[in-house]
Amino acid sequence: MRPEGKLTRDTVVRAALDLLNEVGMDGLSTRLLAARLGVQSPTLYWHFRNKRALLDAMAVAMLAQHKHVWPPEGETDWRAWLTLNVRSFRHALLAYRDGARVHAGTGPLAEQMPLAEAQVGLLCRHGFAPADALCIMIALSRFVVGWVLEEQARATDAADRAGQTLPEVGPEAPLMAAAMAGILGDSPDAAFDRALGYFIAGLKPAE
Repeated sequence: MRPEGKLTRDTVVRAALDLLNEVGMDGLSTRLLAARLGVQSPTLYWHFRNKRALLDAMAVAMLAQHKHVWPPEGETDWRAWLTLNVRSFRHALLAYRDGARVHAGTGPLAEQMPLAEAQVGLLCRHGFAPADALCIMIALSRFVVGWVLEEQARATDAADRAGQTLPEVGPEAPLMAAAMAGILGDSPDAAFDRALGYFIAGLKPAE
């Protein structure tokens, strides 16, 4: 029997994202979410068969802020599009507390297949084989999730890390000294763009 009232799938997801921002991934539970919505926990299972299904839907909703998801039609600079797409994906995950943890382990849902087809299609039009194009999209997605996991973990532990400094690099490691001097001044965005640039510059269709 369908639950009464106006509780919809979208209402549950939005409430779950709001709760995530308050309590984080570790504090998010269906019991707490049901209490927030003023319903009993079993009511949520009308919309989501388990917590994993709810997390998958939350991950999709997060990407509503992902501005460069759909590739442009016609000719385009595929490297420039990939760069914008990946940057936007990172910002979408950073917009929510533990956003990367929610997204980790998810895969495309049925309603996302047209988007996946369009993204793979863009790379195929520029000479990539379908399997290689999909592998690139998966690798970039996992790169972003891992990067944001590190960023959000550091933000969570910032108070505990107060006063900590990096170890001094002595004359026995001149290359490390030069390397650290070259990157320590980077902003979070600049550090990400630097690493992403290396990744995308190395992509090319197979001969």
